[in-house]
Amino acid sequence: MVFMICGSAANAQAQTSEKMGWKNAQRQKSDWYGSSEARRIADNVLLYQNNNGGWHKNIDMTNELGDKERKQLKKEKSQSSGTTIDNGATYTQMEFLAKVYQKSVQEKFKMGFLKGLDYLLEAQYKNGGWPQYYPIRKGYYEHITFNDSAMIGVMELLREVSMGNPSYNFVSDVQREKAGLAIKKGLGIILRMQIETDGILTAWCAQHDKDDLSPAKARAYELPSLSGYESADIVEYLIELDHPDAELRKAIISAVAWFEEVKIHNKKLVRKLDESLPKGYDNVVVEDPEAGPLWARFYEIGTNRPIFVGRDGIVKYKLEEIEYERRVGYSYLRNYAEDLLEKDYPEWQKKWGSQE
Repeated sequence: MVFMICGSAANAQAQTSEKMGWKNAQRQKSDWYGSSEARRIADNVLLYQNNNGGWHKNIDMTNELGDKERKQLKKEKSQSSGTTIDNGATYTQMEFLAKVYQKSVQEKFKMGFLKGLDYLLEAQYKNGGWPQYYPIRKGYYEHITFNDSAMIGVMELLREVSMGNPSYNFVSDVQREKAGLAIKKGLGIILRMQIETDGILTAWCAQHDKDDLSPAKARAYELPSLSGYESADIVEYLIELDHPDAELRKAIISAVAWFEEVKIHNKKLVRKLDESLPKGYDNVVVEDPEAGPLWARFYEIGTNRPIFVGRDGIVKYKLEEIEYERRVGYSYLRNYAEDLLEKDYPEWQKKWGSQE
């Protein structure tokens, strides 16, 4: 039996705290953030915030905490070595605190947000990029990191702050100005890191060397390459910027042309049920002349061939050639740029594409 893998999740519904989870807590209707449940979770968020203003990743902050756990978290606040922007950490906690503050007007939630803002501004490299971890953790963690929306997630938040979005009207003019300068530097480094091949601008790697800005390796299966997922995320950010100058317009148009060139036709990624396998299914690429376009997570620089890399770090050119654990444990093929090419970029073109 075969099922098609869906590309988008259903809208989150209000649930009990035991079942809600951190992701759903961020997607509730506005009025919910004035509830006692939202304030309880916001108190958790403050408990998990480290003294340097950042948060660790992969924590469900909706969990009920006992006295013993609260006591332990308070003791651990000075252990800031794991604070990060990876997997949505820090900037999503800040967004949550801002929503609860707007409904509750409790100073502690505002102060938690502002402390996080100071952390993000301090973590930025002088050249404009953000590392995955701050304080710096040696290794690939110190690369300028687009992987899983890390740097773009931060820049989206700082852009809203700098523009005076009502959700962040409690931020001082001085801090708003600092946020504006940070995203200006961030944009500058993004444009500098766009990969050029044979004189043609293409896309971006999931992470770039913090010093020479070259495409960089992260984990064994994340080699220097052109990233379909992260590059789509970057372009979606760029097309939201008003009054693009010639350099920005060229970066966007070039990246979109690259996405058009590397789209994968007539193939579909399906979940094939198989009870003999550890997870009860496999991810399989099948021919389908009616399938919408797909994009690979990674493309080979210079050839634009989709590449698939397992934990052995060896480049393969077919999904089925890498080990089962990675095939079902990582996203290698998706409709990453579908919304960009079909809706968002055409709208941008109408507004800004012909600007001189």
